[in-house]
Amino acid sequence: MQAPAGAVRSRVQPPPGNANLNAGTGAFPRGPDEESKLLRIYNHYISRTAVLLVGTEIVVLMLVVYFGASLRFFDKIEPFPFPFISLLPEAFTFTFVMILCMAAMGLYQLDSRLDIKETLFRLMPSMMLGFGILTLIFYLLPELYLGRGILGLVMLLALPGILLTRSAFLKWSSLAIMESQAIVLGVGGKAKEFVDQAKSDSRHRRLKIVGFVSLPDEELHVPATSVLPEMGCLMSLVNRYRVEEIIIAIQDRRGGCFPIQDLLECKLNGIKVTDSAAFFERERGQIRVNSLYPSWLVFGGGFDQSILRSGIKRVFDVAASGILLVATLPVMLVTALCILFEDGSPIFYRQERVGKGGKTFMVLKFRSMGNDAEKAGKPQWATADDPRVTRVGRVIRKLRIDELPQIFNVLNGDMSFVGPRPERPYFVDQLCAEVPYYNVRHSIKPGITGWAQVRYRYGSSVEDAIEKLQYDLYYVKNHSLFLDVIILIDTVEVVVLGKGGR
Repeated sequence: MQAPAGAVRSRVQPPPGNANLNAGTGAFPRGPDEESKLLRIYNHYISRTAVLLVGTEIVVLMLVVYFGASLRFFDKIEPFPFPFISLLPEAFTFTFVMILCMAAMGLYQLDSRLDIKETLFRLMPSMMLGFGILTLIFYLLPELYLGRGILGLVMLLALPGILLTRSAFLKWSSLAIMESQAIVLGVGGKAKEFVDQAKSDSRHRRLKIVGFVSLPDEELHVPATSVLPEMGCLMSLVNRYRVEEIIIAIQDRRGGCFPIQDLLECKLNGIKVTDSAAFFERERGQIRVNSLYPSWLVFGGGFDQSILRSGIKRVFDVAASGILLVATLPVMLVTALCILFEDGSPIFYRQERVGKGGKTFMVLKFRSMGNDAEKAGKPQWATADDPRVTRVGRVIRKLRIDELPQIFNVLNGDMSFVGPRPERPYFVDQLCAEVPYYNVRHSIKPGITGWAQVRYRYGSSVEDAIEKLQYDLYYVKNHSLFLDVIILIDTVEVVVLGKGGR
């Protein structure tokens, strides 16, 4: 199959050899053999490595329970299979709680690439949290009680067991054979995003961008040394660099310079061809605003607003809010007293926010600023070290306790438990005028926590709002009960480790 004349041309001839972007700017995140290394569950991509790690650690934790029980009662072990059957409920309970606690501390977010020291730093509080939850479960359900001797022994064995498992996975995932190679078609502004992302994510080396392919009359925005040499057609580049994926990063695809025949040839030879918008959605969990086309939103999947999904989400909202209200009621009472003693009334702060369909409602929060926080009469962005915040307010903001009264907004139906953060009408008008597709986030109810809140720091500017919008768009497009559960687990990590506190 012949490529169109001039379809693929390199304006900059780099030195001979592999023009590997990794050598200069770092590799862009992702694992080997792109699509085969991801599981797609309700439109949300999960790393197969993460699934394999969870499965391995489930086996390790189950074995630890049986091994600990065997050491404790070595001389009283019954013949197989009776010990296995009798300990199965206790082993399952221990394993489930520990996996949940480790997930809550971010130990399964493989994009963070934790080393052994960081793993231990998060594993220790996970163990303590798990021990506390197990103690409560044993108190409520005595038939699951393992016994103090067995539980202590099992906890001691679980720590080195998980660390050894993690160490093995770190070595396995760092092998060069695990890397996947891709080229980016385009050298303009959209292609530059891959360079910027590679610099900002220098720790995450899972997909190797071997270089960029230039098209005629395209302005160069990427390093000249990363542009691949001319080889006649894309398939020749694919074969030379053993590429498994081609990422399209071209703003204008009209005209005769777009190598559609070359791309078709690559596709027919088993090479994955991916649009940059779909790539960022898959790899970063966000929808890039500057890569969007209205047709991509219209004809793409997702945006489930069915009666079934809405009903499931409402049941989830009421159940989660009810549980959280009961669990945090003592904390809320103490917080109310602290606010009252430090700065007087009112304890709560009501503020107009924009909800689903652009309708406004009054959000309820604990007051964390002084009564004259906006005495000038003009809304202001909250900043990291905002002088308007009281001493009690600084603590409850860091721990997200100020958000707890929004439970009543959820029960009232104005908000959801998980969704985009509700903003004030003043900022919404400003952002709708400056940021494309900002109104899309108002197609669902806002939430107490959300994908943007657990993936990005607290925003205090239009630029931050754009970054958070890209995560919000991903959630609006792909929201499901499965993704809601993932966000709730990640929220625990945000609260415990103080991420995003302002």
